[in-house]
Amino acid sequence: MSLERTLTVRVERISRQTPEILAFELTHPWGRALPGYEAGAHIDVHMPGGFSRQYSLARAPSSTGSYVIGVKREHASRGGSASMHERVREGDLIAITAPRNTFPLRAEARRHLLLAGGIGMTPLLAMAQALAARGADFTLCVFARSEEHLAFAEALHAPALAPHLKLHLDQGDATQRIDLRALLAERTPDTHLYVCGPGGFMQAVREAAAHWPEDALHTEYFAAPTGTAAATTGLPFTLKLARRGIEVPVAADQTAVDALHEVGIDIPVSCQQGLCGTCVVEGDGEGAEHRDFCLTGTERRSKVALCCSRAKGPDLVLQL
Repeated sequence: MSLERTLTVRVERISRQTPEILAFELTHPWGRALPGYEAGAHIDVHMPGGFSRQYSLARAPSSTGSYVIGVKREHASRGGSASMHERVREGDLIAITAPRNTFPLRAEARRHLLLAGGIGMTPLLAMAQALAARGADFTLCVFARSEEHLAFAEALHAPALAPHLKLHLDQGDATQRIDLRALLAERTPDTHLYVCGPGGFMQAVREAAAHWPEDALHTEYFAAPTGTAAATTGLPFTLKLARRGIEVPVAADQTAVDALHEVGIDIPVSCQQGLCGTCVVEGDGEGAEHRDFCLTGTERRSKVALCCSRAKGPDLVLQL
């Protein structure tokens, strides 16, 4: 469960994007401004039935004062997407967290390559709109089953984005399909790659971009990759909190974040799978057994995702 402050928003509009995807536009109940954000940000949505799920904001920040998310109705839903599709209606009030961003555009990049698979296009659509607004060099590649299954088609084909869009349709013209290996075969200097989509798509991109520098590849997962779910158990160890000068024991069947919560130290958490980065703190990354999917190799030297990662040895130093 997230420990972050929640906001109440009104479901202003619901629109069907594809047979499986609905777009929800969220506004402040009294017409006030909602907290600002940067492209790539996401929110937690607390929905009927006690479910909480993360959804990326699918529109670049603007003066419209609303958030837009896309929700795919998953056939194997554990209840979250089913609740949004079947129980949430226009005019309803729901609770969300303020936006946070663990998948930002990189300021050091001179060119941006955005690869979106299915509903994974939501954060990348916002990124593309933000890049277009500032005249940046970018390409947005969207992979979908067919035109019928292409969400936010109107936004994608808008004049500002259309020149930068490459569309791959599985059921479309074979000549227009994108060959990932050919696309990623060569990397021009200062190009950064951003990827979001289903597990199989993410793995295919990672394999095709295996020769890219790790710090030039940025990913956002919906779930832990198959067969690599972040384990939360292991050997017991001790957290050494450098700023407080105290030590906190972590049991073999306990996560670091749970151990900290037990002694009254509030660390925000959300996905609890090492995906979202909410629980990342500064620390001795070299001494950590990293089990997350959100930090780059460079970030792991000085940061730790506390919901899943543990110590390599008997203790782990954190800047807390």
